[in-house]
Amino acid sequence: MKRKFVTKLLFYFGGLIVMTLGVVISVKSDLGVTPISSIPYTMTVVWGMDLGIATMLFSVFMVLLQIVILRKKFKIINLLQLPIGILFGAFLTVCGKLMAPVPVPDNFIVKFIIMLVSTVFVAPGVFLYVAPRFVPLAPEGFIIAVTQVTKLSFSTVKVIFDVTMVAVSMITCLVAIHSLGSVGIGTVVAAILVGSEVKLLTKFFGGWRNKVLGVNGK
Repeated sequence: MKRKFVTKLLFYFGGLIVMTLGVVISVKSDLGVTPISSIPYTMTVVWGMDLGIATMLFSVFMVLLQIVILRKKFKIINLLQLPIGILFGAFLTVCGKLMAPVPVPDNFIVKFIIMLVSTVFVAPGVFLYVAPRFVPLAPEGFIIAVTQVTKLSFSTVKVIFDVTMVAVSMITCLVAIHSLGSVGIGTVVAAILVGSEVKLLTKFFGGWRNKVLGVNGK
């Protein structure tokens, strides 16, 4: 039992770290980041804030929104999303500093390849991180909260959430810096590819993953 729990922790935090690397690599592509990271990265582009700090603040905001919409249904255990969000932000800061010496390429093809590479990190990260069914990251927690209140499916709310995040980021960047900033072709491609890659990983390795972790389902 103890070994299973340790294995779940390794999958959970290992997945978060791998996903973090993917986000940082996507920033280096300069073609836009994934929808869920678009607002934190917009804060970085517009105000020069560290991406890790921006992610921490965004996580706090997402938890506060959960409290507002769930009210008495909000569970104290959901507050664990705060330290997880802070930890994820810290991962982003560290990875960002490690990647800082790497120059942003000028060639579009190279940028596109880097963006594709970023999805190869984000997808496995998601595949590993969600399986143990521990505390979700705050944005995902917010989506779950909305599904509880509206009775809409998770996938439907996820699409609405992603589109809203991208729209807010785009408008903010256009108004503040007169460019798309955090939104680009990479944002659209990542939104499509990451989900597809997670499905492929689940199809071929989901059974093995669930057996190792001792969990059921996809």
